[in-house]
Amino acid sequence: MALNLSQKQEVVAELADVASKAHSLVAAEYAGTTVAQMTAMRKKARETGVYLRVVKNTLASRAVAGTEYECVQDALVGPLLYAFSTEEPGAAGRLIKEFAKGNDKLQAKVVSMGGQMLADLDVLATLPTRDQALAMLARVLAEPASMFARAVKAVADQQGGGEVAVAEAEAEPA
Repeated sequence: MALNLSQKQEVVAELADVASKAHSLVAAEYAGTTVAQMTAMRKKARETGVYLRVVKNTLASRAVAGTEYECVQDALVGPLLYAFSTEEPGAAGRLIKEFAKGNDKLQAKVVSMGGQMLADLDVLATLPTRDQALAMLARVLAEPASMFARAVKAVADQQGGGEVAVAEAEAEPA
């Protein structure tokens, strides 16, 4: 279905708004993907906070102009599916990687985060989720406290053991 000028401007404005707030972008070739696969991918995208859209590359190129994803403009070639991570940086990468396992024709062509193009989808897909990152931070912050507690316990055990030995030595008849 062909879009008129006002519809194209709305699409560009919507994509530009999403791109300005997104954490990462994955553009993947989707030719050969079935309707059922695309529907399942869209459902999973909604659940994981990924904005998924198929638009013409010229519209996408105009939308990312002036955002941190401007670096990908030259790589937008061929029929592409655009996935913007809106909640977690690695969400789009994990989504595309997960669905590419069951569909050989779905291939990531452009991966970008932080104003830079990334060489591989795995770099983005293996980023920890927010909950995983918070758990790792908590573990790192708790480690010095637990080390201190172990050290205090070791000192207390050494002193306690010494006092018992002295008491036993005094109690023995000479």
